[in-house]
Amino acid sequence: MTLQSVALIAGEGNLPEEIVSRLAERNRVPLVYALGCPADRFSSFKAVEVVPLATPDLDFVIGDLLKRGVKNMMLAGRVPKTLMYRPEILGESLRALLQNLKSADDHSLLGAIVSVIESAGIRVMPYKDVIPDLLAPSGPVAGRTPTASEMEDINYARGIARVLLPLSFGQTLAVYRKAVIAVEAMEGTDMTIRRAGDIVGRGVLVKMMREDQDERYDLPTVGPSTLKNMAEAGLACLAVEAGRTIVLCRKEFSRIAREAGIAVWGIG
Repeated sequence: MTLQSVALIAGEGNLPEEIVSRLAERNRVPLVYALGCPADRFSSFKAVEVVPLATPDLDFVIGDLLKRGVKNMMLAGRVPKTLMYRPEILGESLRALLQNLKSADDHSLLGAIVSVIESAGIRVMPYKDVIPDLLAPSGPVAGRTPTASEMEDINYARGIARVLLPLSFGQTLAVYRKAVIAVEAMEGTDMTIRRAGDIVGRGVLVKMMREDQDERYDLPTVGPSTLKNMAEAGLACLAVEAGRTIVLCRKEFSRIAREAGIAVWGIG
């Protein structure tokens, strides 16, 4: 790929910045559409052009990419799903897409958006290949080793997740003593953690993705804020899917896990 032969739609969180950093290191400086994140976050990267997006206007993005001759795109970062309930800020293509969807679950919605992009001749690329060192390994990830009872809860949660994940409304479960405390829905992982803390104040957090999830986008992501919220909520163990979960800010993540006494474990 040559200079600005790839674009990135950047949502909230630190993942987009990591991707831009890795691409810049390889002299593959992307064109960044900043949606839900400040445009100046990318100011330290030389030659990175940032296009601020006030709204998720897919028509504008596709038209701008075609005008520039950019035929490759990545999607990374959190975009609040609640935007689907504000049709007045969506472009015509997104409004039409939502009206025609039989289901607006995460899998169907993201798949439909990618189909619209690719039908315009723009290829949606996996960002996983750009950040392989950020993927969680199997076994120890950070902090201590899970206790025997925590491992029992992890295995229990995996069985529940295999049933729930195909329904595509969340990637995270909070479990304590083989009982489900909280299930992630549209509110996101951080609010799920806080809710689990309010209900029980202890337990195990398990984060996975459905088996047929398109790994080009929407990989589960954890980072320092995940552990900070867990510590505040009283949850002392985090299990993530090895090879399919991104761990951001690894040094800080490991430090917080160690200081907070949280076990972080990669599961298959």
